[in-house]
Amino acid sequence: MEILNINLNELLKIEVPVAELVLRGTVLYLGILLLLRFMPRRTGGEMATIDLLFIVLIAEAATHSLGGYSSVTEGFIMILTLIAWNFTLNSLSYHIPFVEKLVSAPPLQVVRDGRLLRRNMRREFLTEEELMEHLRREGIEDIKEIKFAYVEGDGHISFISKNAAHS
Repeated sequence: MEILNINLNELLKIEVPVAELVLRGTVLYLGILLLLRFMPRRTGGEMATIDLLFIVLIAEAATHSLGGYSSVTEGFIMILTLIAWNFTLNSLSYHIPFVEKLVSAPPLQVVRDGRLLRRNMRREFLTEEELMEHLRREGIEDIKEIKFAYVEGDGHISFISKNAAHS
Protein backbone atom coordinates (compact mmCIF):
# COMPACT_ATOMS: atom_id res chain seq x y z
CA MET A 1 0.00 0.00 0.00
CA GLU A 2 1.79 3.09 -1.24
CA ILE A 3 0.50 6.42 -0.07
CA LEU A 4 2.43 8.65 -2.48
CA ASN A 5 2.12 6.55 -5.63
CA ILE A 6 0.45 9.27 -7.71
CA ASN A 7 0.08 9.00 -11.47
CA LEU A 8 0.14 12.64 -12.63
CA ASN A 9 -0.78 11.69 -16.20
CA GLU A 10 -4.02 10.11 -14.96
CA LEU A 11 -4.66 12.98 -12.55
CA LEU A 12 -4.31 15.68 -15.23
CA LYS A 13 -5.46 13.99 -18.45
CA ILE A 14 -8.60 15.19 -20.18
CA GLU A 15 -11.08 12.50 -21.27
CA VAL A 16 -14.01 14.78 -22.12
CA PRO A 17 -13.47 17.23 -25.01
CA VAL A 18 -12.72 20.77 -23.77
CA ALA A 19 -15.47 22.25 -25.97
CA GLU A 20 -18.01 19.92 -24.31
CA LEU A 21 -16.89 21.00 -20.84
CA VAL A 22 -17.19 24.68 -21.81
CA LEU A 23 -20.60 24.08 -23.39
CA ARG A 24 -21.85 22.20 -20.30
CA GLY A 25 -20.71 25.01 -18.01
CA THR A 26 -22.25 27.64 -20.27
CA VAL A 27 -25.62 25.90 -20.59
CA LEU A 28 -25.74 25.19 -16.86
CA TYR A 29 -24.79 28.74 -15.84
CA LEU A 30 -27.12 30.56 -18.23
CA GLY A 31 -29.97 28.06 -17.76
CA ILE A 32 -29.97 28.29 -13.97
CA LEU A 33 -29.57 32.09 -14.13
CA LEU A 34 -32.64 32.29 -16.36
CA LEU A 35 -34.67 30.04 -14.07
CA LEU A 36 -33.63 31.96 -10.93
CA ARG A 37 -34.48 35.28 -12.60
CA PHE A 38 -38.16 34.30 -12.57
CA MET A 39 -38.22 33.10 -8.97
CA PRO A 40 -39.47 35.40 -6.22
CA ARG A 41 -36.70 37.72 -5.06
CA ARG A 42 -36.95 36.77 -1.42
CA THR A 43 -35.61 33.27 -2.20
CA GLY A 44 -32.19 34.79 -2.95
CA GLY A 45 -31.63 35.87 0.65
CA GLU A 46 -28.87 38.33 1.34
CA MET A 47 -26.88 37.76 -1.85
CA ALA A 48 -27.84 38.81 -5.32
CA THR A 49 -29.15 35.85 -7.31
CA ILE A 50 -26.25 35.98 -9.74
CA ASP A 51 -23.77 35.71 -6.84
CA LEU A 52 -25.65 32.81 -5.27
CA LEU A 53 -25.72 30.99 -8.60
CA PHE A 54 -22.01 31.53 -9.11
CA ILE A 55 -21.08 30.15 -5.69
CA VAL A 56 -23.33 27.10 -6.05
CA LEU A 57 -21.96 26.24 -9.48
CA ILE A 58 -18.35 26.74 -8.46
CA ALA A 59 -18.92 24.42 -5.51
CA GLU A 60 -20.54 21.86 -7.79
CA ALA A 61 -17.72 22.07 -10.35
CA ALA A 62 -15.11 21.80 -7.62
CA THR A 63 -16.88 18.75 -6.21
CA HIS A 64 -16.78 17.07 -9.60
CA SER A 65 -13.11 17.90 -10.02
CA LEU A 66 -12.44 16.00 -6.81
CA GLY A 67 -14.09 12.84 -8.08
CA GLY A 68 -16.89 13.33 -10.62
CA TYR A 69 -14.64 14.13 -13.55
CA SER A 70 -11.81 11.81 -14.33
CA SER A 71 -9.20 14.53 -13.90
CA VAL A 72 -8.52 17.72 -11.98
CA THR A 73 -7.90 19.47 -15.31
CA GLU A 74 -11.51 18.90 -16.41
CA GLY A 75 -12.73 20.41 -13.14
CA PHE A 76 -10.51 23.46 -13.66
CA ILE A 77 -11.84 23.89 -17.21
CA MET A 78 -15.41 23.88 -15.84
CA ILE A 79 -14.51 26.33 -13.07
CA LEU A 80 -12.74 28.61 -15.57
CA THR A 81 -15.84 28.56 -17.79
CA LEU A 82 -18.06 29.57 -14.87
CA ILE A 83 -15.68 32.32 -13.78
CA ALA A 84 -15.58 33.65 -17.36
CA TRP A 85 -19.38 33.77 -17.57
CA ASN A 86 -19.72 35.39 -14.16
CA PHE A 87 -17.14 38.05 -15.02
CA THR A 88 -18.66 38.64 -18.47
CA LEU A 89 -22.23 39.03 -17.20
CA ASN A 90 -21.18 41.27 -14.29
CA SER A 91 -19.17 43.44 -16.66
CA LEU A 92 -21.92 43.60 -19.26
CA SER A 93 -24.57 44.39 -16.64
CA TYR A 94 -22.43 47.27 -15.40
CA HIS A 95 -21.95 48.76 -18.87
CA ILE A 96 -25.25 47.83 -20.57
CA PRO A 97 -28.52 48.62 -18.75
CA PHE A 98 -30.44 46.03 -20.81
CA VAL A 99 -28.20 43.22 -19.52
CA GLU A 100 -28.62 44.51 -15.95
CA LYS A 101 -32.40 44.25 -16.39
CA LEU A 102 -32.01 40.67 -17.62
CA VAL A 103 -29.90 39.45 -14.70
CA SER A 104 -31.20 41.60 -11.82
CA ALA A 105 -34.80 42.03 -10.81
CA PRO A 106 -35.92 45.64 -10.31
CA PRO A 107 -37.40 46.71 -6.95
CA LEU A 108 -41.07 45.83 -6.52
CA GLN A 109 -43.25 48.21 -4.54
CA VAL A 110 -45.32 46.49 -1.83
CA VAL A 111 -46.52 49.52 0.18
CA ARG A 112 -47.70 52.91 -1.10
CA ASP A 113 -48.82 55.65 1.29
CA GLY A 114 -49.42 53.22 4.14
CA ARG A 115 -51.46 50.79 2.02
CA LEU A 116 -50.43 47.24 1.16
CA LEU A 117 -50.13 46.41 -2.53
CA ARG A 118 -51.40 42.87 -2.18
CA ARG A 119 -51.00 41.88 -5.85
CA ASN A 120 -47.27 42.67 -5.68
CA MET A 121 -46.99 40.94 -2.31
CA ARG A 122 -48.53 37.80 -3.85
CA ARG A 123 -45.96 37.90 -6.67
CA GLU A 124 -43.19 37.71 -4.06
CA PHE A 125 -45.03 35.32 -1.71
CA LEU A 126 -44.75 38.00 0.97
CA THR A 127 -47.40 37.71 3.67
CA GLU A 128 -48.66 40.66 5.68
CA GLU A 129 -47.19 39.05 8.82
CA GLU A 130 -43.73 38.84 7.22
CA LEU A 131 -43.92 42.45 6.10
CA MET A 132 -44.93 43.55 9.59
CA GLU A 133 -42.00 41.58 11.03
CA HIS A 134 -39.64 43.53 8.77
CA LEU A 135 -41.28 46.79 9.87
CA ARG A 136 -40.74 45.93 13.53
CA ARG A 137 -37.08 45.11 12.85
CA GLU A 138 -36.72 48.63 11.45
CA GLY A 139 -38.37 50.09 14.54
CA ILE A 140 -41.55 51.06 12.69
CA GLU A 141 -44.75 50.45 14.66
CA ASP A 142 -47.48 51.14 12.12
CA ILE A 143 -47.76 50.57 8.36
CA LYS A 144 -49.40 53.99 8.11
CA GLU A 145 -45.97 55.55 8.83
CA ILE A 146 -44.65 54.13 5.54
CA LYS A 147 -44.66 56.19 2.35
CA PHE A 148 -43.12 53.39 0.22
CA ALA A 149 -41.78 49.87 0.77
CA TYR A 150 -39.98 47.81 -1.85
CA VAL A 151 -38.79 44.24 -2.18
CA GLU A 152 -35.34 44.85 -3.64
CA GLY A 153 -33.71 42.70 -6.30
CA ASP A 154 -31.62 40.90 -3.65
CA GLY A 155 -34.69 40.02 -1.55
CA HIS A 156 -34.34 42.69 1.15
CA ILE A 157 -37.27 44.95 1.97
CA SER A 158 -36.55 48.66 2.12
CA PHE A 159 -38.81 51.26 3.71
CA ILE A 160 -39.23 54.98 3.20
CA SER A 161 -41.19 56.57 6.02
CA LYS A 162 -43.53 59.48 5.50
CA ASN A 163 -41.44 61.54 7.94
CA ALA A 164 -38.23 60.92 5.98
CA ALA A 165 -39.95 61.87 2.72
CA HIS A 166 -40.83 65.32 4.11
CA SER A 167 -37.55 66.16 5.83
